[in-house]
Amino acid sequence: MKNRKEEIATEIAHNLLQIKAIKLNPANPFTWASGILSPIYCDNRIVLSYPPVRKAVIAAMVQKSTSFQPFQVVAGVATAGIAHGALLAEALDLPFVYVRSKAKGHGRQNQIEGELRGNERVLVIEDLISTGGSSLEAVEVLRNRGCNVAGVLAIFSYGFPAAKVAFEKADCPFATLSNYEALIAAAIDINYIDQKNLASLKEWTKNPQEWQGPTQKF
Repeated sequence: MKNRKEEIATEIAHNLLQIKAIKLNPANPFTWASGILSPIYCDNRIVLSYPPVRKAVIAAMVQKSTSFQPFQVVAGVATAGIAHGALLAEALDLPFVYVRSKAKGHGRQNQIEGELRGNERVLVIEDLISTGGSSLEAVEVLRNRGCNVAGVLAIFSYGFPAAKVAFEKADCPFATLSNYEALIAAAIDINYIDQKNLASLKEWTKNPQEWQGPTQKF
């Protein structure tokens, strides 16, 4: 019997597949901008266009965020984490800011947009965790501002071991609503993929740089 955490991961995975926010194609993989060949492509911004799924994601975030409490501010990671972070802040009735990858080159040259005193405890929202790089850059910016980062909460994670190592090194807790393992199980459950592709899909997360397959540009 699944616990509530597993139920949420399965529900969100089904939703992401249903609206094609996540696409799986192990027979004809995608090529990421980094050059990594991948059987999966994820764009959680599509969630925003589907109100029932959007509501399910934010409801799950509200529940999941309790493990990071107390925090006084929600911060989105630009750009994909901005909308989800703002929606969560609205649901929790908390202030919201967002963190740019680099400071603006004009105006006030802000890297953090919104009002922040610099002594708050902040929950960081991201749409997707791959290696954790962009999330942890935002964490560092907030810490340098004087904030105490409660952790990072994202919609989905590929489950790369490198991400876990990076967050541990940064001494930053993180959690996701769903993950690659739950996604594969959901995809098999609805016959999105078949069992013959299972071994290859599991192998990809262990060493994505070395995983091989025909190329499809995306």
